[in-house]
Amino acid sequence: MEKARPLWANSLQFVFACISYAVGLGNVWRFPYLCQMYGGGSFLVPYIIMLFVEGMPLLYLELAVGQRMRQGSIGAWRTISPYLSGVGLASVVASFFLATYYNIINAWAFWYLFHSFQDPLPWSVCPLNHNRTGYDEECEKASSTQYFWYRKTLNISPSIQDSGRVQWEPALCLVLAWLVVYLCILRGTESTGKVVYFTASLPYCVLLIYLVRGLTLHGATNGLGTCHIPGWQLANPKAWINAATQIFFSLGLGFGSLIAFASYNQPSNNCQKHAIIVSLINSSTSIFASIVTFSIYGFKATFNYESCLDKVILLLTNSFDLEDGFLTPSNLEQVKSYLASAFPSKYSEVLPQIKNCSLQSELATAVQGTGLSFIVYTEAIKNMEVSQLWSVLYFLMLLMLGIGSMLGNTAAILTPLTDSKVISRHLPKEAISGLVCLVNCVIGLVFTMEAGNYWFDIFNDYAATLSLLLIVLVETIAVCYVYGLRRFESDLKAMTGRTLNWYWKVIWAGVSPLLIVSLFVFYLTDYILTGTLKYQAWDASQGQLVTKDYPPHALAVIGLLVASSTMCIPLVALGTFITRCFKRKGDTPPVA
Repeated sequence: MEKARPLWANSLQFVFACISYAVGLGNVWRFPYLCQMYGGGSFLVPYIIMLFVEGMPLLYLELAVGQRMRQGSIGAWRTISPYLSGVGLASVVASFFLATYYNIINAWAFWYLFHSFQDPLPWSVCPLNHNRTGYDEECEKASSTQYFWYRKTLNISPSIQDSGRVQWEPALCLVLAWLVVYLCILRGTESTGKVVYFTASLPYCVLLIYLVRGLTLHGATNGLGTCHIPGWQLANPKAWINAATQIFFSLGLGFGSLIAFASYNQPSNNCQKHAIIVSLINSSTSIFASIVTFSIYGFKATFNYESCLDKVILLLTNSFDLEDGFLTPSNLEQVKSYLASAFPSKYSEVLPQIKNCSLQSELATAVQGTGLSFIVYTEAIKNMEVSQLWSVLYFLMLLMLGIGSMLGNTAAILTPLTDSKVISRHLPKEAISGLVCLVNCVIGLVFTMEAGNYWFDIFNDYAATLSLLLIVLVETIAVCYVYGLRRFESDLKAMTGRTLNWYWKVIWAGVSPLLIVSLFVFYLTDYILTGTLKYQAWDASQGQLVTKDYPPHALAVIGLLVASSTMCIPLVALGTFITRCFKRKGDTPPVA
Protein backbone atom coordinates (compact mmCIF):
# COMPACT_ATOMS: atom_id res chain seq x y z
CA MET A 1 0.00 0.00 0.00
CA GLU A 2 1.13 3.55 -0.76
CA LYS A 3 2.51 5.37 2.25
CA ALA A 4 0.41 8.30 3.48
CA ARG A 5 1.98 11.70 2.88
CA PRO A 6 3.43 13.23 6.08
CA LEU A 7 1.72 16.38 7.34
CA TRP A 8 2.62 19.34 9.52
CA ALA A 9 1.49 18.85 13.10
CA ASN A 10 -0.64 22.01 12.81
CA SER A 11 -1.03 25.09 10.63
CA LEU A 12 1.10 27.19 13.01
CA GLN A 13 4.04 24.87 12.35
CA PHE A 14 3.63 25.45 8.61
CA VAL A 15 3.53 29.23 9.06
CA PHE A 16 6.67 29.14 11.22
CA ALA A 17 8.42 27.03 8.56
CA CYS A 18 7.55 29.58 5.86
CA ILE A 19 8.65 32.51 8.05
CA SER A 20 11.88 30.74 8.98
CA TYR A 21 12.58 30.17 5.28
CA ALA A 22 11.53 33.60 3.97
CA VAL A 23 13.05 35.75 6.72
CA GLY A 24 16.74 35.37 6.06
CA LEU A 25 20.01 37.20 5.74
CA GLY A 26 18.68 39.40 2.92
CA ASN A 27 16.31 41.08 5.39
CA VAL A 28 19.28 42.05 7.56
CA TRP A 29 22.00 42.87 5.06
CA ARG A 30 20.30 43.94 1.81
CA PHE A 31 17.12 45.85 2.70
CA PRO A 32 18.96 48.47 4.85
CA TYR A 33 21.43 48.97 2.00
CA LEU A 34 18.59 49.62 -0.46
CA CYS A 35 16.98 52.08 1.96
CA GLN A 36 20.24 53.98 2.19
CA MET A 37 20.76 53.95 -1.58
CA TYR A 38 17.25 54.96 -2.63
CA GLY A 39 16.00 57.72 -0.41
CA GLY A 40 15.65 56.28 3.07
CA GLY A 41 12.00 56.23 4.13
CA SER A 42 10.78 57.01 0.60
CA PHE A 43 12.01 53.57 -0.54
CA LEU A 44 9.18 52.09 1.52
CA VAL A 45 6.65 53.44 -1.00
CA PRO A 46 7.75 51.30 -3.98
CA TYR A 47 8.63 48.47 -1.60
CA ILE A 48 5.12 48.24 -0.12
CA ILE A 49 3.46 48.64 -3.54
CA MET A 50 5.58 45.79 -4.93
CA LEU A 51 4.68 43.69 -1.89
CA PHE A 52 0.98 43.86 -2.80
CA VAL A 53 1.26 43.58 -6.59
CA GLU A 54 4.07 41.03 -6.77
CA GLY A 55 5.28 39.40 -3.55
CA MET A 56 2.02 38.48 -1.84
CA PRO A 57 0.18 37.17 -4.95
CA LEU A 58 3.11 35.06 -6.15
CA LEU A 59 3.60 33.63 -2.66
CA TYR A 60 -0.08 32.69 -2.56
CA LEU A 61 0.21 31.12 -6.03
CA GLU A 62 3.10 28.83 -5.01
CA LEU A 63 1.46 27.83 -1.72
CA ALA A 64 -1.82 27.07 -3.52
CA VAL A 65 -0.07 24.96 -6.18
CA GLY A 66 1.82 22.95 -3.56
CA GLN A 67 -1.30 22.38 -1.44
CA ARG A 68 -3.44 21.43 -4.45
CA MET A 69 -0.97 19.07 -6.14
CA ARG A 70 0.45 17.66 -2.87
CA GLN A 71 3.85 17.04 -4.45
CA GLY A 72 7.27 18.67 -4.71
CA SER A 73 8.07 21.11 -7.50
CA ILE A 74 8.77 18.50 -10.21
CA GLY A 75 5.63 16.44 -9.54
CA ALA A 76 3.42 19.51 -9.08
CA TRP A 77 4.25 21.02 -12.47
CA ARG A 78 4.22 17.62 -14.19
CA THR A 79 0.65 17.19 -12.93
CA ILE A 80 -0.34 20.48 -14.55
CA SER A 81 1.35 19.45 -17.82
CA PRO A 82 4.04 16.86 -18.66
CA TYR A 83 5.75 19.57 -20.71
CA LEU A 84 6.28 21.61 -17.54
CA SER A 85 8.36 19.05 -15.64
CA GLY A 86 11.40 21.18 -16.51
CA VAL A 87 10.05 24.04 -14.38
CA GLY A 88 10.26 21.85 -11.29
CA LEU A 89 13.65 20.52 -12.34
CA ALA A 90 14.92 24.08 -12.83
CA SER A 91 13.74 24.92 -9.29
CA VAL A 92 15.62 21.92 -7.90
CA VAL A 93 18.82 22.89 -9.75
CA ALA A 94 18.56 26.50 -8.51
CA SER A 95 17.97 25.28 -4.94
CA PHE A 96 20.92 22.92 -5.22
CA PHE A 97 23.21 25.78 -6.26
CA LEU A 98 21.84 27.97 -3.48
CA ALA A 99 22.29 25.30 -0.82
CA THR A 100 25.84 24.67 -2.01
CA TYR A 101 27.07 28.21 -1.39
CA TYR A 102 24.57 29.50 1.20
CA ASN A 103 25.74 27.21 3.97
CA ILE A 104 29.26 28.68 3.84
CA ILE A 105 27.69 31.79 5.41
CA ASN A 106 26.60 29.61 8.33
CA ALA A 107 30.15 28.24 8.49
CA TRP A 108 31.52 31.79 8.75
CA ALA A 109 28.92 32.58 11.41
CA PHE A 110 30.07 29.53 13.40
CA TRP A 111 33.69 30.70 13.01
CA TYR A 112 32.90 34.16 14.37
CA LEU A 113 30.67 32.73 17.10
CA PHE A 114 33.50 30.53 18.40
CA HIS A 115 35.87 33.53 18.42
CA SER A 116 33.29 35.70 20.18
CA PHE A 117 34.18 34.17 23.55
CA GLN A 118 37.72 35.61 23.49
CA ASP A 119 38.73 38.69 25.43
CA PRO A 120 39.55 40.93 23.68
CA LEU A 121 37.70 40.03 20.52
CA PRO A 122 40.28 38.89 17.94
CA TRP A 123 39.07 41.42 15.35
CA SER A 124 39.31 44.36 17.78
CA VAL A 125 43.10 44.78 17.54
CA CYS A 126 45.77 44.31 14.88
CA PRO A 127 48.31 41.55 15.52
CA LEU A 128 52.01 42.32 15.90
CA ASN A 129 54.34 41.81 12.95
CA HIS A 130 56.93 39.01 12.82
CA ASN A 131 59.62 41.17 14.45
CA ARG A 132 57.21 42.33 17.18
CA THR A 133 58.30 45.92 16.49
CA GLY A 134 54.86 47.11 15.41
CA TYR A 135 51.52 46.03 14.01
CA ASP A 136 51.05 43.88 10.92
CA GLU A 137 51.43 46.08 7.84
CA GLU A 138 48.33 44.75 6.03
CA CYS A 139 46.20 45.28 9.14
CA GLU A 140 47.47 48.84 9.63
CA LYS A 141 46.63 49.77 6.03
CA ALA A 142 43.15 48.25 6.29
CA SER A 143 41.55 47.88 9.74
CA SER A 144 41.47 45.20 12.41
CA THR A 145 37.99 44.01 11.34
CA GLN A 146 38.90 43.88 7.64
CA TYR A 147 42.14 42.08 8.47
CA PHE A 148 40.35 39.42 10.52
CA TRP A 149 37.80 38.88 7.75
CA TYR A 150 40.08 38.85 4.71
CA ARG A 151 43.24 37.35 6.24
CA LYS A 152 42.26 35.28 9.30
CA THR A 153 38.84 34.04 8.15
CA LEU A 154 39.22 33.78 4.36
CA ASN A 155 43.02 33.97 4.00
CA ILE A 156 42.02 35.40 0.66
CA SER A 157 44.20 35.17 -2.45
CA PRO A 158 44.98 38.25 -4.57
CA SER A 159 42.88 37.01 -7.50
CA ILE A 160 40.45 34.29 -8.54
CA GLN A 161 43.19 32.62 -10.61
CA ASP A 162 45.16 31.85 -7.43
CA SER A 163 42.93 29.13 -6.02
CA GLY A 164 45.21 28.23 -3.12
CA ARG A 165 44.46 25.42 -0.71
CA VAL A 166 41.42 24.46 1.35
CA GLN A 167 41.53 26.24 4.73
CA TRP A 168 40.92 23.51 7.27
CA GLU A 169 39.30 25.69 9.98
CA PRO A 170 36.53 27.13 7.74
CA ALA A 171 36.19 23.65 6.19
CA LEU A 172 35.49 22.13 9.62
CA CYS A 173 32.95 24.89 10.29
CA LEU A 174 31.28 24.03 6.96
CA VAL A 175 31.08 20.35 7.92
CA LEU A 176 29.54 21.40 11.25
CA ALA A 177 27.01 23.63 9.46
CA TRP A 178 25.94 20.74 7.19
CA LEU A 179 25.75 18.36 10.15
CA VAL A 180 23.35 20.76 11.91
CA VAL A 181 21.22 21.03 8.76
CA TYR A 182 21.15 17.23 8.39
CA LEU A 183 19.99 16.73 11.97
CA CYS A 184 17.22 19.30 11.40
CA ILE A 185 15.90 17.61 8.23
CA LEU A 186 16.58 14.00 9.26
CA ARG A 187 12.93 12.99 9.73
CA GLY A 188 11.30 15.44 7.34
CA THR A 189 8.39 17.49 8.69
CA GLU A 190 8.60 15.66 12.01
CA SER A 191 12.04 17.11 12.85
CA THR A 192 11.88 20.28 10.73
CA GLY A 193 8.53 21.21 12.27
CA LYS A 194 10.06 21.34 15.75
CA VAL A 195 13.22 23.21 14.71
CA VAL A 196 11.38 26.03 12.90
CA TYR A 197 9.82 27.26 16.14
CA PHE A 198 13.33 28.04 17.30
CA THR A 199 14.84 29.30 14.02
CA ALA A 200 11.83 31.55 13.34
CA SER A 201 11.47 33.10 16.81
CA LEU A 202 15.03 33.47 18.15
CA PRO A 203 16.12 36.09 15.56
CA TYR A 204 13.25 38.35 16.67
CA CYS A 205 14.33 38.05 20.31
CA VAL A 206 17.90 39.04 19.37
CA LEU A 207 16.71 41.87 17.11
CA LEU A 208 14.53 43.20 19.92
CA ILE A 209 17.46 43.12 22.35
CA TYR A 210 19.67 44.81 19.75
CA LEU A 211 16.98 47.43 19.11
CA VAL A 212 16.92 48.45 22.77
CA ARG A 213 20.72 48.47 22.91
CA GLY A 214 21.10 50.19 19.54
CA LEU A 215 18.74 53.05 20.34
CA THR A 216 20.68 53.79 23.56
CA LEU A 217 24.07 53.93 21.81
CA HIS A 218 25.81 57.25 21.26
CA GLY A 219 25.20 58.43 17.68
CA ALA A 220 22.33 56.03 16.95
CA THR A 221 20.10 58.92 15.84
CA ASN A 222 22.67 59.85 13.18
CA GLY A 223 22.26 56.44 11.58
CA LEU A 224 18.47 56.42 11.86
CA GLY A 225 18.36 59.85 10.23
CA THR A 226 20.31 58.52 7.27
CA CYS A 227 17.90 55.65 6.76
CA HIS A 228 14.47 57.01 7.60
CA ILE A 229 14.47 60.72 6.80
CA PRO A 230 12.77 60.75 3.39
CA GLY A 231 14.88 61.64 0.38
CA TRP A 232 12.35 61.22 -2.41
CA GLN A 233 13.56 59.10 -5.32
CA LEU A 234 10.20 57.87 -6.56
CA ALA A 235 11.01 59.05 -10.09
CA ASN A 236 14.11 56.83 -10.13
CA PRO A 237 13.17 53.60 -11.98
CA LYS A 238 16.00 51.73 -10.24
CA ALA A 239 14.28 52.30 -6.88
CA TRP A 240 11.17 50.49 -8.16
CA ILE A 241 13.17 47.74 -9.85
CA ASN A 242 15.23 47.08 -6.72
CA ALA A 243 12.09 47.15 -4.56
CA ALA A 244 10.52 44.48 -6.78
CA THR A 245 13.74 42.45 -6.80
CA GLN A 246 14.07 42.62 -3.01
CA ILE A 247 10.48 41.43 -2.49
CA PHE A 248 10.93 38.67 -5.05
CA PHE A 249 14.14 37.19 -3.67
CA SER A 250 13.37 37.87 -0.01
CA LEU A 251 10.30 35.63 -0.12
CA GLY A 252 12.29 32.88 -1.83
CA LEU A 253 9.99 32.56 -4.83
CA GLY A 254 10.82 30.11 -7.60
CA PHE A 255 13.04 27.74 -5.60
CA GLY A 256 10.27 25.21 -4.99
CA SER A 257 10.66 25.46 -1.21
CA LEU A 258 7.23 27.03 -0.67
CA ILE A 259 5.61 24.43 -2.93
CA ALA A 260 7.35 21.67 -0.94
CA PHE A 261 6.24 23.10 2.41
CA ALA A 262 2.63 23.59 1.24
CA SER A 263 2.48 20.02 -0.10
CA TYR A 264 2.52 18.78 3.52
CA ASN A 265 -0.58 20.81 4.42
CA GLN A 266 -4.09 19.55 4.94
CA PRO A 267 -6.02 20.18 1.68
CA SER A 268 -8.48 22.41 3.54
CA ASN A 269 -5.74 24.70 4.90
CA ASN A 270 -6.38 28.43 4.33
CA CYS A 271 -3.26 29.10 2.27
CA GLN A 272 -4.51 32.56 1.27
CA LYS A 273 -4.47 33.75 4.87
CA HIS A 274 -1.06 32.21 5.45
CA ALA A 275 0.38 33.85 2.32
CA ILE A 276 -0.76 37.26 3.59
CA ILE A 277 0.63 36.61 7.09
CA VAL A 278 4.04 35.36 5.89
CA SER A 279 4.56 38.15 3.35
CA LEU A 280 3.57 40.88 5.85
CA ILE A 281 5.82 39.44 8.57
CA ASN A 282 8.70 39.14 6.11
CA SER A 283 8.43 42.78 5.00
CA SER A 284 7.89 44.05 8.56
CA THR A 285 11.03 42.19 9.60
CA SER A 286 13.02 43.98 6.89
CA ILE A 287 11.85 47.37 8.16
CA PHE A 288 12.46 46.36 11.77
CA ALA A 289 15.95 45.04 10.95
CA SER A 290 16.80 48.28 9.11
CA ILE A 291 16.05 50.30 12.27
CA VAL A 292 18.38 48.05 14.27
CA THR A 293 21.07 48.07 11.57
CA PHE A 294 21.12 51.84 11.15
CA SER A 295 21.17 52.54 14.87
CA ILE A 296 24.29 50.35 15.08
CA TYR A 297 25.61 51.91 11.89
CA GLY A 298 25.14 55.40 13.34
CA PHE A 299 27.04 54.41 16.47
CA LYS A 300 29.93 53.05 14.41
CA ALA A 301 30.08 56.11 12.16
CA THR A 302 29.92 58.52 15.12
CA PHE A 303 32.59 56.57 17.02
CA ASN A 304 34.93 56.61 13.99
CA TYR A 305 34.27 60.31 13.39
CA GLU A 306 34.99 61.27 17.00
CA SER A 307 38.08 59.04 17.10
CA CYS A 308 39.33 60.80 13.97
CA LEU A 309 38.77 64.21 15.61
CA ASP A 310 40.62 63.08 18.75
CA LYS A 311 43.63 62.01 16.65
CA VAL A 312 43.73 65.36 14.83
CA ILE A 313 43.43 67.27 18.13
CA LEU A 314 46.25 65.21 19.67
CA LEU A 315 48.45 65.75 16.60
CA LEU A 316 47.97 69.54 16.58
CA THR A 317 48.33 69.82 20.36
CA ASN A 318 51.68 67.98 20.29
CA SER A 319 52.97 69.66 17.11
CA PHE A 320 52.27 73.25 18.24
CA ASP A 321 52.71 72.75 22.02
CA LEU A 322 49.15 73.80 22.74
CA GLU A 323 47.66 73.59 26.20
CA ASP A 324 45.79 70.34 26.93
CA GLY A 325 42.07 70.86 26.55
CA PHE A 326 42.49 74.04 24.49
CA LEU A 327 41.52 72.29 21.24
CA THR A 328 37.99 70.88 21.13
CA PRO A 329 35.81 69.53 18.30
CA SER A 330 33.80 72.76 18.37
CA ASN A 331 36.76 75.10 17.80
CA LEU A 332 38.95 72.73 15.75
CA GLU A 333 38.28 74.28 12.32
CA GLN A 334 38.78 77.82 13.67
CA VAL A 335 42.11 76.91 15.32
CA LYS A 336 43.27 75.06 12.18
CA SER A 337 42.69 78.22 10.12
CA TYR A 338 44.62 80.29 12.67
CA LEU A 339 47.58 77.88 12.77
CA ALA A 340 47.70 77.72 8.97
CA SER A 341 47.98 81.52 8.73
CA ALA A 342 50.23 82.08 11.80
CA PHE A 343 52.64 79.16 11.20
CA PRO A 344 52.38 78.35 7.48
CA SER A 345 55.64 76.41 7.11
CA LYS A 346 55.14 74.27 10.19
CA TYR A 347 51.47 73.69 9.38
CA SER A 348 52.36 72.54 5.84
CA GLU A 349 54.66 69.90 7.36
CA VAL A 350 51.89 68.58 9.59
CA LEU A 351 49.11 68.87 6.98
CA PRO A 352 49.69 65.45 5.28
CA GLN A 353 49.09 63.73 8.65
CA ILE A 354 45.83 65.60 9.35
CA LYS A 355 42.90 63.37 8.41
CA ASN A 356 39.76 64.85 6.90
CA CYS A 357 37.13 63.86 9.47
CA SER A 358 33.55 63.85 8.18
CA LEU A 359 30.52 62.32 9.83
CA GLN A 360 28.57 62.49 6.58
CA SER A 361 31.18 60.51 4.67
CA GLU A 362 31.18 57.87 7.42
CA LEU A 363 27.39 57.62 7.22
CA ALA A 364 27.32 57.70 3.41
CA THR A 365 29.31 54.47 3.04
CA ALA A 366 26.77 51.97 1.71
CA VAL A 367 27.60 48.35 2.52
CA GLN A 368 25.64 45.15 1.97
CA GLY A 369 26.15 41.41 2.13
CA THR A 370 29.08 39.86 3.94
CA GLY A 371 30.73 43.29 4.22
CA LEU A 372 27.89 44.50 6.44
CA SER A 373 27.68 41.38 8.59
CA PHE A 374 31.33 40.50 9.04
CA ILE A 375 33.05 43.91 8.83
CA VAL A 376 30.68 46.80 9.65
CA TYR A 377 28.78 45.03 12.44
CA THR A 378 31.94 43.57 13.97
CA GLU A 379 33.55 47.02 13.95
CA ALA A 380 30.57 48.40 15.88
CA ILE A 381 30.44 45.44 18.27
CA LYS A 382 34.11 45.72 19.24
CA ASN A 383 33.48 49.25 20.57
CA MET A 384 30.48 48.29 22.72
CA GLU A 385 30.66 47.52 26.40
CA VAL A 386 30.59 43.76 27.09
CA SER A 387 31.39 43.25 23.41
CA GLN A 388 31.62 39.45 23.76
CA LEU A 389 27.94 39.24 24.76
CA TRP A 390 26.77 41.34 21.80
CA SER A 391 28.98 39.36 19.44
CA VAL A 392 27.59 36.00 20.63
CA LEU A 393 24.01 37.25 20.28
CA TYR A 394 24.60 38.68 16.82
CA PHE A 395 26.23 35.63 15.30
CA LEU A 396 23.72 33.33 16.97
CA MET A 397 21.01 35.35 15.22
CA LEU A 398 22.83 35.05 11.87
CA LEU A 399 23.04 31.29 12.40
CA MET A 400 19.32 30.98 13.09
CA LEU A 401 18.47 33.05 10.02
CA GLY A 402 20.86 31.02 7.86
CA ILE A 403 19.78 27.60 9.14
CA GLY A 404 16.10 28.54 8.78
CA SER A 405 16.66 29.41 5.12
CA MET A 406 18.66 26.22 4.60
CA LEU A 407 15.73 24.12 5.84
CA GLY A 408 13.64 25.54 3.00
CA ASN A 409 16.42 25.13 0.43
CA THR A 410 16.99 21.49 1.28
CA ALA A 411 13.23 20.80 1.37
CA ALA A 412 13.02 22.03 -2.22
CA ILE A 413 15.62 19.40 -3.20
CA LEU A 414 14.51 16.53 -0.96
CA THR A 415 10.74 16.65 -1.51
CA PRO A 416 10.89 15.81 -5.26
CA LEU A 417 13.47 13.08 -4.49
CA THR A 418 11.41 11.48 -1.72
CA ASP A 419 8.27 11.80 -3.88
CA SER A 420 9.97 9.75 -6.59
CA LYS A 421 8.93 6.11 -6.21
CA VAL A 422 12.09 4.95 -8.00
CA ILE A 423 14.41 6.64 -5.47
CA SER A 424 12.33 6.16 -2.30
CA ARG A 425 11.90 2.45 -3.10
CA HIS A 426 15.66 1.88 -2.82
CA LEU A 427 16.71 4.50 -0.25
CA PRO A 428 15.09 5.58 3.03
CA LYS A 429 14.42 9.27 3.66
CA GLU A 430 17.37 9.55 6.06
CA ALA A 431 19.81 8.20 3.44
CA ILE A 432 18.51 10.56 0.74
CA SER A 433 18.90 13.52 3.12
CA GLY A 434 22.40 12.39 4.08
CA LEU A 435 23.51 12.02 0.45
CA VAL A 436 22.20 15.48 -0.50
CA CYS A 437 23.99 17.07 2.47
CA LEU A 438 27.20 15.16 1.75
CA VAL A 439 27.31 16.12 -1.94
CA ASN A 440 26.60 19.77 -1.17
CA CYS A 441 29.21 19.79 1.58
CA VAL A 442 31.92 18.32 -0.66
CA ILE A 443 31.19 20.84 -3.44
CA GLY A 444 31.00 23.62 -0.84
CA LEU A 445 34.64 23.00 0.12
CA VAL A 446 35.49 25.10 -2.96
CA PHE A 447 34.34 28.15 -0.98
CA THR A 448 36.82 27.40 1.82
CA MET A 449 39.79 27.74 -0.54
CA GLU A 450 41.87 30.92 -0.66
CA ALA A 451 39.94 32.06 -3.75
CA GLY A 452 36.68 30.69 -2.31
CA ASN A 453 35.15 34.09 -1.56
CA TYR A 454 35.42 35.06 -5.23
CA TRP A 455 33.56 31.89 -6.23
CA PHE A 456 31.00 32.61 -3.50
CA ASP A 457 30.31 36.00 -5.10
CA ILE A 458 29.87 34.34 -8.51
CA PHE A 459 27.33 31.83 -7.17
CA ASN A 460 25.57 34.53 -5.14
CA ASP A 461 25.27 36.88 -8.13
CA TYR A 462 24.50 34.47 -10.99
CA ALA A 463 23.34 31.05 -9.75
CA ALA A 464 19.77 32.08 -8.96
CA THR A 465 18.82 35.44 -10.47
CA LEU A 466 17.73 35.28 -14.12
CA SER A 467 16.73 31.63 -13.76
CA LEU A 468 14.33 32.39 -10.89
CA LEU A 469 12.62 35.15 -12.86
CA LEU A 470 12.09 32.76 -15.77
CA ILE A 471 10.85 29.99 -13.46
CA VAL A 472 8.23 32.18 -11.76
CA LEU A 473 7.15 33.68 -15.09
CA VAL A 474 6.49 30.20 -16.49
CA GLU A 475 4.72 29.24 -13.23
CA THR A 476 2.19 32.09 -13.50
CA ILE A 477 1.60 31.42 -17.22
CA ALA A 478 1.20 27.70 -16.50
CA VAL A 479 -1.44 28.20 -13.81
CA CYS A 480 -3.40 30.92 -15.64
CA TYR A 481 -3.18 29.78 -19.26
CA VAL A 482 -2.12 26.10 -19.34
CA TYR A 483 -3.97 24.64 -16.36
CA GLY A 484 -6.59 27.39 -16.62
CA LEU A 485 -7.43 30.08 -14.09
CA ARG A 486 -11.09 29.04 -13.84
CA ARG A 487 -10.13 25.43 -13.25
CA PHE A 488 -7.59 26.47 -10.61
CA GLU A 489 -10.19 28.70 -9.00
CA SER A 490 -12.65 25.82 -8.74
CA ASP A 491 -9.91 23.61 -7.27
CA LEU A 492 -9.20 26.18 -4.56
CA LYS A 493 -12.90 26.52 -3.78
CA ALA A 494 -13.25 22.74 -3.52
CA MET A 495 -10.24 22.58 -1.17
CA THR A 496 -10.85 25.56 1.11
CA GLY A 497 -14.52 26.40 0.50
CA ARG A 498 -13.55 29.99 -0.39
CA THR A 499 -14.08 31.80 -3.69
CA LEU A 500 -10.97 33.28 -5.28
CA ASN A 501 -11.03 37.09 -5.07
CA TRP A 502 -10.85 39.12 -8.30
CA TYR A 503 -7.68 40.81 -7.00
CA TRP A 504 -5.65 37.60 -7.12
CA LYS A 505 -6.94 36.72 -10.59
CA VAL A 506 -6.05 40.11 -12.07
CA ILE A 507 -2.55 40.07 -10.55
CA TRP A 508 -1.81 36.48 -11.58
CA ALA A 509 -3.13 36.80 -15.11
CA GLY A 510 -1.68 40.19 -16.03
CA VAL A 511 0.25 42.32 -13.56
CA SER A 512 2.75 39.77 -12.20
CA PRO A 513 3.85 38.41 -15.62
CA LEU A 514 4.42 41.95 -16.90
CA LEU A 515 6.44 42.85 -13.80
CA ILE A 516 8.59 39.73 -14.10
CA VAL A 517 9.25 40.40 -17.80
CA SER A 518 10.27 43.97 -16.88
CA LEU A 519 12.69 42.66 -14.25
CA PHE A 520 14.05 40.13 -16.73
CA VAL A 521 14.68 42.85 -19.34
CA PHE A 522 16.31 45.07 -16.70
CA TYR A 523 18.75 42.33 -15.68
CA LEU A 524 19.67 41.50 -19.27
CA THR A 525 20.12 45.19 -20.13
CA ASP A 526 22.22 45.72 -17.04
CA TYR A 527 24.49 42.80 -17.93
CA ILE A 528 24.87 44.06 -21.53
CA LEU A 529 25.57 47.67 -20.52
CA THR A 530 28.03 46.59 -17.84
CA GLY A 531 30.23 45.01 -20.49
CA THR A 532 33.02 42.84 -19.13
CA LEU A 533 32.00 41.29 -15.84
CA LYS A 534 34.23 42.39 -12.95
CA TYR A 535 34.85 41.41 -9.34
CA GLN A 536 36.37 42.93 -6.22
CA ALA A 537 39.74 41.40 -5.29
CA TRP A 538 41.60 42.00 -2.03
CA ASP A 539 44.96 43.77 -2.43
CA ALA A 540 47.02 43.06 0.71
CA SER A 541 49.68 45.63 -0.21
CA GLN A 542 47.08 48.44 -0.25
CA GLY A 543 44.77 47.01 2.40
CA GLN A 544 41.72 47.51 0.21
CA LEU A 545 39.58 46.01 -2.55
CA VAL A 546 40.50 46.56 -6.20
CA THR A 547 38.41 45.89 -9.30
CA LYS A 548 39.52 43.16 -11.72
CA ASP A 549 38.06 41.48 -14.81
CA TYR A 550 36.85 37.90 -14.54
CA PRO A 551 39.15 35.44 -16.38
CA PRO A 552 37.69 33.27 -19.20
CA HIS A 553 37.20 30.17 -17.02
CA ALA A 554 35.19 32.19 -14.46
CA LEU A 555 33.02 33.62 -17.26
CA ALA A 556 32.43 30.05 -18.47
CA VAL A 557 31.25 29.03 -14.98
CA ILE A 558 28.94 32.07 -14.86
CA GLY A 559 27.41 31.07 -18.20
CA LEU A 560 27.02 27.48 -17.01
CA LEU A 561 25.31 28.56 -13.78
CA VAL A 562 22.80 30.73 -15.63
CA ALA A 563 22.14 28.19 -18.38
CA SER A 564 22.02 24.98 -16.31
CA SER A 565 18.75 25.85 -14.57
CA THR A 566 17.08 27.99 -17.26
CA MET A 567 17.71 25.44 -20.03
CA CYS A 568 15.91 22.74 -18.02
CA ILE A 569 12.57 24.26 -18.99
CA PRO A 570 12.85 24.16 -22.81
CA LEU A 571 14.99 21.00 -22.94
CA VAL A 572 12.61 18.92 -20.82
CA ALA A 573 9.64 20.22 -22.83
CA LEU A 574 11.42 19.31 -26.06
CA GLY A 575 12.36 15.87 -24.69
CA THR A 576 8.75 15.23 -23.66
CA PHE A 577 7.50 16.27 -27.10
CA ILE A 578 9.97 13.99 -28.90
CA THR A 579 9.20 11.06 -26.56
CA ARG A 580 5.46 11.46 -27.16
CA CYS A 581 5.98 11.64 -30.90
CA PHE A 582 7.93 8.37 -30.92
CA LYS A 583 5.37 6.77 -28.63
CA ARG A 584 2.54 7.91 -30.86
CA LYS A 585 4.29 6.44 -33.89
CA GLY A 586 4.86 3.16 -32.05
CA ASP A 587 1.19 2.97 -31.09
CA THR A 588 -0.04 3.63 -34.66
CA PRO A 589 -1.51 0.40 -36.10
CA PRO A 590 -0.03 -0.79 -39.43
CA VAL A 591 -2.01 0.10 -42.56
CA ALA A 592 -3.60 -2.99 -44.13
